[in-house]
Amino acid sequence: MPRRSSRSLGAIVRANVLTLFNLVIAVLWLLIMIFGEWKDGLFGLVIVANSLIGIVQELRAKRTLDRLAVVNEAPVRVRRDGAEREIEPRDIVLGDLILLGPGDRLLVDGEVVASEGLEVDESLLNGEADPVHKEPGDQVLSGSFVVAGSGAFTATRVGEDAYAARLTAEASKFALASSELRDGVTRFIKYITWLVVPIGALLIYSQVSHHADFGAAITGAVAGIVTMIPEGLVLMTSIAFAVGVVRLGRRKCLVQELPAIEGLARVDVLCLDKTGTLTAGGMDLDEVLPLRDGEPVEDALAALANADPRPNPTAQAIQARYPSAPPGWAARERMPFSSARKWSGADFDGHGAWLLGAPDVLIDPDSSAYARASDLAATGARVLALCRAPGLDGQDAEAVALVTLAQRLRPDARETLAYFAKQGVTVKVISGDNPQAVSAIATELGIPGGDRAVDSRTLPEDDPDKLAEILDSNTVFGRVTPHQKRMFVGALQSRGHVVAMTGDGVNDVLALKDADLGIAMGAGSPATKAVAQVVLMENRFATLPHLVGEGRRVLANIERVSNLFLTKTFYAIALSLLTGVTGLAFPFAPRHSTLVNALTIGVPAFFLALAPTIQRARPGFVPRVLRFAVPAGVACAAAVLASFWAAHLPESSLEQDQTSAVITLFLVTWWVLVMVVRPGTAWRLGLVAAMAGLFVGVLAVPYMRDFFAFDFDGLYDILIAVGIAAVGAVVISLAVKLTPPLVRTDKSSTPSG
Repeated sequence: MPRRSSRSLGAIVRANVLTLFNLVIAVLWLLIMIFGEWKDGLFGLVIVANSLIGIVQELRAKRTLDRLAVVNEAPVRVRRDGAEREIEPRDIVLGDLILLGPGDRLLVDGEVVASEGLEVDESLLNGEADPVHKEPGDQVLSGSFVVAGSGAFTATRVGEDAYAARLTAEASKFALASSELRDGVTRFIKYITWLVVPIGALLIYSQVSHHADFGAAITGAVAGIVTMIPEGLVLMTSIAFAVGVVRLGRRKCLVQELPAIEGLARVDVLCLDKTGTLTAGGMDLDEVLPLRDGEPVEDALAALANADPRPNPTAQAIQARYPSAPPGWAARERMPFSSARKWSGADFDGHGAWLLGAPDVLIDPDSSAYARASDLAATGARVLALCRAPGLDGQDAEAVALVTLAQRLRPDARETLAYFAKQGVTVKVISGDNPQAVSAIATELGIPGGDRAVDSRTLPEDDPDKLAEILDSNTVFGRVTPHQKRMFVGALQSRGHVVAMTGDGVNDVLALKDADLGIAMGAGSPATKAVAQVVLMENRFATLPHLVGEGRRVLANIERVSNLFLTKTFYAIALSLLTGVTGLAFPFAPRHSTLVNALTIGVPAFFLALAPTIQRARPGFVPRVLRFAVPAGVACAAAVLASFWAAHLPESSLEQDQTSAVITLFLVTWWVLVMVVRPGTAWRLGLVAAMAGLFVGVLAVPYMRDFFAFDFDGLYDILIAVGIAAVGAVVISLAVKLTPPLVRTDKSSTPSG
């Protein structure tokens, strides 16, 4: 399959050029070119500007995504011509012998030819949670992943013939995850499109039938229709997402789905896997504590650690002290480690079966060895039990030694956790380790409630409500199985929480996939990185606050921009309806709307969409925007019509009447801009002042005044326009403040956070 991490160049160009709004604006521009003056066709430049800006920003994001996707792509181990080598996934061919280990994804279909305890999870294909043991001759399917053991298979179906490729041929195309922000903007566009058609028709009919000058009538109708279209809203949303991708890409954060930037801004519960997230990758073998005399503890430990061809981090830590197996310890049968079992083992010729794993799984709870292991775990160390056993079924194991592993806390973990606590994001530590060990780590990091750990083996799995209640009231959970991690995510979501899940191991895959936002570590297993929406390429837990900040920037700024664009749309709708019904001339020309919209919406919106912000994400994006834009738009329309009517005298010209209306229009929409940019930082106040200065400059410079057809007869017209605008600004402020919510926010279905 060709590498495909983002839209192609052709798709980006088509998406930014061939839009409904561009088509409408192009038709209106042609009408102006035919029946009006070319100066009134300036709005046609919007098509060029929007398309170019959108294409450039998406191409920047595409380059960032593609570059990081290549780095993130896990190589595939194959054996060719008798030699083992690593190749890129797209270089797999029919007949390749592909080698497998824990955490590896199966990218093509094939037939197993070697198996050493090979267990494959096929739940992403068939929904079955239990891993499937694979023997030589069994079929394996792309889309599954290895959870335990090792082996090899021969590729029999590759490329588009592979099972997963057939299933996801459509899903693998460029697509966005669920996004309240994008869905809200799409909903606005749909409603406005339906309104523009009948109101535009009414306005055209009214202007043409009530005015003798056909060119002036068409010009007025076009001015109303163009102003109704929020042509830059979709553009600004796309720019905000695209720039977010680029910014996070600089921090080596791969955003595999764009709305993931928005997602973490809404998250109110963050589920952390201890190992690899709170603790750094890798461990150090600390102590080996024999429980019985005369046992070959070190030989058995060295043999077990070196028996696995694909050692996990625990085996690697033991191998660092015991780099080779002792002579005479050849494994005739192995049981690889799995997160569900919590232990691994091997049967050695002449030495019997030995197991290494969790003490609370292998040791009798009433024994002194169990008590000693619990005491060691309470210090924060990871404790393993080395046991003799009759066989590799985990039954009747006898502990002969305890092994402690020192875990390395991430240096940035405490600061990052403190940030989330300050932001009101609840942290849940979910780990497969001993509850006491997890609790010790959580307490050391200052996680609230970290001193109370829950043993997940005691949790009710058949009562979702009870499980959700326990999850809500506790913070630290130990001995969690992969199946339970997935249940935890679902239980929290059932309580209305927006859940993010971090992880790096194969046991995190299912939970990452079900979470509202899956975050994988760059050093994690290939399967983990494949299902996550976000991959932290440098494994830095401290990158998460930047992701939160980027999400909040996008949400808060697009809400501000939406307030501006939709206020324009609603005042244009109100003006078009009133002039359409009464038969009045439209109060301004297209060139006027181009100027005012550029200074009070277009230019400010571009800067606002990219500005930093610390405002926390809130639910109810659509109701909040409507609550602001509808009353503000109606009040703007009333002020503009009042100014147009007040200036209308028998001896005044249409240009003079429109000049008064445009001055009022600028001032009331400028006041809307002032309300939107609050709280006013220095650069925001500077932006607002600059827009006012540019408008005054247009009025003051004779050439610009003539170009935009401004004609005011003395100071009287200006004072009337300014006075009406001042009253309009007061009305807008009161209307926005006093208007009740226009759409009820259903908190049970709206993401919280």
